[in-house]
Amino acid sequence: MANESSFDVVSRIERQELDNAINQTRKEIENRFDFKNSKTSLESDDKKITIVSDDELKLRNVIDVLQSKAVKRGIDLKAFEFGTPEPAAGATVRQVIALRSGISKDVGKQLAEKVKALKLKVSTQYQDEQLRVSAKSRDDLQKVIAAFKAMDIDVPLQFVNYR
Repeated sequence: MANESSFDVVSRIERQELDNAINQTRKEIENRFDFKNSKTSLESDDKKITIVSDDELKLRNVIDVLQSKAVKRGIDLKAFEFGTPEPAAGATVRQVIALRSGISKDVGKQLAEKVKALKLKVSTQYQDEQLRVSAKSRDDLQKVIAAFKAMDIDVPLQFVNYR
């Protein structure tokens, strides 16, 4: 059994699930009594979500609803990087939520160092904002996955292409 097994460590957001969470949030805002006649809106693109509301209380309520919908859809809240609320036009406040995707080189190095500290016969390779981990023993790969899950990192990690 000379074949090597491997898996990729990635950090990505399932775009369809995010769109579903945003649409559910919009629908709930339209139906809630405390948002009647308010200037609350939710806009999104590939890199960020922009929330505009009447005041900071309503803004926090929208964020709470968005977070609960995202969690129900299986989106890790570490994928959201919250900006500070800022004044916007027409006596409203705006907050931009940046979407984190991809593993930065710093986090990649941190993960590779963790693998080396385990002292297993495992090799890591950083490529295209993801980390490939390979070894001859699948048990060693399972130990690496368990170690990554135990780490406290600012980005959500998914393990794909396990072969």
